[in-house]
Amino acid sequence: MSGGNPCLSCGACCAFFRVSFYWGEIHSEFQVPDALTEAVSPTRLAMLGTNQASPRCVALEGEVGGCVSCRIYSNRPSPCREFEAFDADGACNRARAAYGLPPLGDHPVAA
Repeated sequence: MSGGNPCLSCGACCAFFRVSFYWGEIHSEFQVPDALTEAVSPTRLAMLGTNQASPRCVALEGEVGGCVSCRIYSNRPSPCREFEAFDADGACNRARAAYGLPPLGDHPVAA
C-alpha cells in the first residue's frame, strides 16, 4: 500500500470487532448518537450491529476492502478513536485477514 490512510479502503475493524464503550460517551464531547447504540451492561454500550455473531457497525458505509467511511466519524466513540491500523498486537491485521485482505506492513515513516 503506497501512502494514504489504509483505513479509507478497508473498514475490516468496523465489521469484525464489537465496539463497546462507557455509556457516558453519548453525553461527552464525542456525542456518540444514542440511537446508534445498544446496552451491553448497565454501564457499557455498543455500536449497533457490532454485538452480533457477524458484526458490522451501523455507521460503516461502503464495502469492506473497498472505499469505506464512517457516517459519524466526528462523533465516533473512544474505541474507534484509539484503534490504530499499525497496532503492536495485530488487531488490525486479524480483522483484515477475516476479510481476505493482505496484512499491513510496517508503519510508514514520515519524510
